[in-house]
Amino acid sequence: MRGRTPRVRRQAAASHGTYAALVLATVGALLAGLGVWWIARTDAAGREDDAGPSGRGHGLPGNAASGALPEGPCAPTEELEPRCGAWWGAYVPYAPGGSLTEAVYAFEKKIGRRLDLVYNYHDMSDTPLDGELLTADEQELGRDRLLMLAWESTVWTEPHHAGWTETQLGWKNIASGRYDRDVIDPQARRIKAYGKRLFLSFDQEADFRIKEGAGTPEEFVAAYRHIHDRFEELGVTNVVWVWTVSGYLGHAEQMERLYPGDEYVDWIGMDQYNYYLCHKSPNWLDFDRSQRPSYDWLREHISGGKPVMLAEFATAPDPLQPRRQRDWYARIPETAPTMPRVRALVQWNRPVPGAGCDLTVNTGPGLEGYREAGRAAYFRQPVPGR
Repeated sequence: MRGRTPRVRRQAAASHGTYAALVLATVGALLAGLGVWWIARTDAAGREDDAGPSGRGHGLPGNAASGALPEGPCAPTEELEPRCGAWWGAYVPYAPGGSLTEAVYAFEKKIGRRLDLVYNYHDMSDTPLDGELLTADEQELGRDRLLMLAWESTVWTEPHHAGWTETQLGWKNIASGRYDRDVIDPQARRIKAYGKRLFLSFDQEADFRIKEGAGTPEEFVAAYRHIHDRFEELGVTNVVWVWTVSGYLGHAEQMERLYPGDEYVDWIGMDQYNYYLCHKSPNWLDFDRSQRPSYDWLREHISGGKPVMLAEFATAPDPLQPRRQRDWYARIPETAPTMPRVRALVQWNRPVPGAGCDLTVNTGPGLEGYREAGRAAYFRQPVPGR
């Protein structure tokens, strides 16, 4: 979640603690081209094991593909598009102790159902904490749920991007193959070993990353295509590719230039909110008004045939009319079918800096409305086990 105007600022900050030292040292080594901090080893069974900067092998994920594929008219497609409704998902921050599973299980208990889709974010540090795609927690959650991994071309300063500060690696550097051996290839192999299909988004909200120094739209397209093609070269066939932009229509020209092409994209993602007082907007936008303009524009100007993921959505509260937040969520089942290419909805359950910016549904009217929406049959689709 990278905000709209005014933006959540990602100001440079002094590094602190062992995590900051580790990731910044890693970036320094990458940018200077010093050494190799990823070592591929082969175990007794002939399978590659991965060793990180410390030389410890964290191992490849076990194959999670199991069980029969759903059958019948509502079975999802090969690209994980549900035919009879939409996936119901959320981004849930890590628990204070650092467990993602604990956080997701607690959230599911609150909302009274299992999520179809769990969304999580990673940087390109290749550290086990944030840079390793398919952590142990993600693998556990992925047994009964779909995973959506957002992979940022940055290295974060704090664990789990707590302070929103980061170092850009640069799209042109990624497109050149500079990070293939040490970053792209190891994570591609991990996903391949996992086996089960998952969603992968490279640099979500790329339209906002341009002014942050990531590069030009043309460099993004080259980087996106390079990662896609590199995965194909390594035989990774279980990725469903999601191209995610903010959907902010003030960036229409940039978004058109950022599109890699239909042959590189399986789903289109967008991140739109009802910020209301959070960003000092005088207008309350219900779910329909907050989503439909960007949905219609993407379908007309980018691709009318691709399924659409509301990769982040939420509403700020109205302190004078608390019931508004409940109704905003509770009415989603009425509105979602009128945007029939929307096939996944992922709630952003994390507050952002600023007054009135608690976008969570952990308590009160927001939780009540979100629980009600999640009971709708439209969001009860068979989740594939592989």
